[in-house]
Amino acid sequence: MDLGLAFLLGLLGSLHCAAMCGPLMLALPGMPGGAGQFLAGRLLYQLGRIATYSLLGVVAGLVGQSLLLAGLQRWLSIGLGLAILLGWLLSRRVAVSAPAVRLVLILKTAMGAQLQQRGLRSLALLGMLNGLLPCGLVYVALAGAVARDSLVSAVAYMALFGLGTLPMMLALALTGRMLPVAVRTRLRGAIPVGVCVLAGLLILRGLSLGIPYVSPDLTAGGANCCGQ
Repeated sequence: MDLGLAFLLGLLGSLHCAAMCGPLMLALPGMPGGAGQFLAGRLLYQLGRIATYSLLGVVAGLVGQSLLLAGLQRWLSIGLGLAILLGWLLSRRVAVSAPAVRLVLILKTAMGAQLQQRGLRSLALLGMLNGLLPCGLVYVALAGAVARDSLVSAVAYMALFGLGTLPMMLALALTGRMLPVAVRTRLRGAIPVGVCVLAGLLILRGLSLGIPYVSPDLTAGGANCCGQ
């Protein structure tokens, strides 16, 4: 499974991220010290968010390695692919769970405290907290990270997903403007395509068809044949 897909998923998904997190970024406090400090603060905010995604990649990688050693990773890969497809189809029909609501409230309280401060440290912390907000696309990326064959690869997967969101999110943070609704509507149509491609690749990977990079042999003795 090409790591580039993680970047593409982040790039396409950043349209969703901009809609969900855009108001928060537009509310970020200004920075004393001129344009240089302003740019540094906005960049640190985004890097903090990507750092959180990378840390989540560590967790995903450890889970994936445990399942790989138990011989369950291929079945998990198929299950995750099917779950992504089903979850995407039902995402607009299922209410947000109570634990997710509580998590958001806790994070909003912590973020509110940081918003009252003006400093590079507070902006970096805000970005890291932003990365913990419940997000369906992050969960999709984590599913892909769990299916990786190494801890380093899982972390890289999540980092590339985060980097894919960087152009749109940084542009929004710097300009303070959202894309026109018509443009967002058209571009957002590409998000389901990326999600379905990832789900399909996860299922193919779990089938262990012996196709290099796409569906490598994950059975005993062949799990690391492609190093993917």
